[in-house]
Amino acid sequence: MAEDAYHPSGSGILSGVRVADFSRVLAGPYATMMLADFGADVVKIESPTGDDTRAWRPPVDEAGESAYFAAVNRNKRSVVCDLTTTDGLATARRLAATADVVVENFRPGVMERFGLDEATLRAANPGLVFCSITGFGRDAGAALPGYDLLVQAVGGLMSITGTPDGEPSKVGVALVDVLTGLNAFSGILLALRRRDATGEGSRVDVDLLGSLLAALTNQASSTLATGRAPARLGNAHPSIAPYELFTAADRELVVAVGTDRQFAAFAAALGRPELADDPRFARNEARVGHRAALRAAVEPLLATRPAAAWVEALTAARVPAGLVNDVAEAFAFAESLGLSPVVESSDPATGRRSRQPANPIRLDSAPALQRTPAPLLGAHEPRWADDGDRAGDTDHDHPATPHERTRP
Repeated sequence: MAEDAYHPSGSGILSGVRVADFSRVLAGPYATMMLADFGADVVKIESPTGDDTRAWRPPVDEAGESAYFAAVNRNKRSVVCDLTTTDGLATARRLAATADVVVENFRPGVMERFGLDEATLRAANPGLVFCSITGFGRDAGAALPGYDLLVQAVGGLMSITGTPDGEPSKVGVALVDVLTGLNAFSGILLALRRRDATGEGSRVDVDLLGSLLAALTNQASSTLATGRAPARLGNAHPSIAPYELFTAADRELVVAVGTDRQFAAFAAALGRPELADDPRFARNEARVGHRAALRAAVEPLLATRPAAAWVEALTAARVPAGLVNDVAEAFAFAESLGLSPVVESSDPATGRRSRQPANPIRLDSAPALQRTPAPLLGAHEPRWADDGDRAGDTDHDHPATPHERTRP
């Protein structure tokens, strides 16, 4: 792959892998950002108006661009292809034909309509990894819209989120999209590993509903084992106690007691060591069965001191406890632990700077790289391999088909 100022060659464990990214919004872009962080050359193929999230504002970053879009599109190039025009579609097909990986999250049937489907592309590129992300699969659920909130509702997550006497609640971030993006990222890496071994490409299918159901883990297992759906418990845990939110003298904290030893230490730190000998509380199963009585005994004690003082005392006693931080406090806390949770990058062409959460995967031999911020719409020219080369082996400049570069 040829080197350029935007995407230096030889950087990252996935250097040499080209991704034609037709995805929009969150799940697909999250997956392709993870690939880009580790060196893949991700070409984001956008319509003239761009990814939907370019218009999701406020908030905006220092350059006035959508903070939502910036969150999942770093380290990528943006090429505008109007698939409703002959020239735009030709450009998109050539980019896809020379890619190692194609990622899309259109409604089922759209890629076929444009001749960008797996079968068509694989005929010219047998080693292609084709990743399709849907809301509810490609069969009976193909027509259903794949919005995170909708999937949280129909997938059961909202039914177990919220207080027992309140309404079902969504999680405070589009968690299902993020989980699906991670599953797509994992599936693509597995398919690339298989291609390394066999030379053959693969199809990777990931859907939001399946990703959520798998992520329900113990709640799903409980339902399948007992035939009974779990109820909302607020911040409590269905199988562990005390493992929930409490209010101290000034603010909330969480206590996450996972073992009987930890509970004995917790009781001692509260100045009530005899609680650990109470038959209602001596063992975890008994504590779960007497959750209300346990809370009635513990909460007045925690209300006598500030939350930070309790966290310090409980941590010293090896009892898991922590403040309920806001997002800014969470970054500061991670920084205090030496985790370097924020990375900065700048665009070599414009000087734009961006601060984003660091990639959470740490490889000592090939770390994730924050090279550039999310690209401006249509900021890069299409580049593709010669027709005779295997996708991703070489990279040559090619005159771009003129497109209107529309800024949102």
